[in-house]
Amino acid sequence: MGSLPPKSMEKQISESSLSNLFKSQQTLLNYFFSNLSISQTLAFTQTLLSTPGTIYFTGVGKSGFVANKIAQTLTSFSINSRFISPVDAQHGDIGTMSENDVIVMFSKSGNTQELLDLVPSAKSKKAFLVAVTSVEGNVLAGMCHMNVHLPLQRELCPFDLAPVTSTAIQMVFGDTVAIALMEAKNLSKEEYATNHPAGRIGKRLIFKVKDVMLKKDELPLCREGDLIVDQIVELSSKQCGCLLVIDEGHRLIGTFTDGDLRRTLGNSLEGIFKLTVGEMCNRNPRTIGPDAMAVEAMEKMESKPSPVQFLPVIDDQNTLIGIVKLHGLVSAGL
Repeated sequence: MGSLPPKSMEKQISESSLSNLFKSQQTLLNYFFSNLSISQTLAFTQTLLSTPGTIYFTGVGKSGFVANKIAQTLTSFSINSRFISPVDAQHGDIGTMSENDVIVMFSKSGNTQELLDLVPSAKSKKAFLVAVTSVEGNVLAGMCHMNVHLPLQRELCPFDLAPVTSTAIQMVFGDTVAIALMEAKNLSKEEYATNHPAGRIGKRLIFKVKDVMLKKDELPLCREGDLIVDQIVELSSKQCGCLLVIDEGHRLIGTFTDGDLRRTLGNSLEGIFKLTVGEMCNRNPRTIGPDAMAVEAMEKMESKPSPVQFLPVIDDQNTLIGIVKLHGLVSAGL
């Protein structure tokens, strides 16, 4: 296994030099924002919005990574979009392209040979071609139906070579246009969530309390007349940290927690054999309904003045139907 070099041999980066680099990058990005043509960008955005077919994104190298990311972002917004490799496009992947489609070509220089080679083939499919470039008067811009100029003062790289500022403005540009399209299509939070069912985003937007709550035999139930000492097994075996106190109609009366048990024992060790759950329970616990969002339950548990580890789930008639635990919400990925 390797080891860290001795401190005397380590290369050092000063705080001031790092700070200056971030300030310089900020200045370069501000140049982009100050000089970007909004009218040109609007025409581009409107073209994508009115595209009846697929919006293809392509690029080579770092610009290709950006193009791929933007295509994926639009797909997550339910917009028909995909990335296409300019090389693979020349070997069959262009087969489904049609006159209803738009192909957006990202290239800093506008002289990327793979993109230039793709233009005639894309035109033969009657697709609408858009160049997104940063060098004025480039070849690709002249070959496409539309060009969007992304103003670039220089790269942050001291040699003005490594594409670290140009790709940043490509990403900012693409993602901002993507949000404009999202808003124009009136994508709802619910629709967005259905496109992210496995991730934390989707779970927070899709899962309701009824999807994650414990119910029926999993509930730690007791009656208010039950002796506390007789319910200790129920309190511990269900591993909910509480007892749910109900009446004969299964309506919630209150809760008795393991913390309440400790306080009862501390105040009256002998009393534990005489006291009922109803005498010591909390008759005004926080509760939640089954159709509330699960993330709302988490927020309610963590709210002031003091966090709780569970919420009884009740219906409009105060009937107990379940319990949701903080541990269960965390385990569900919320």
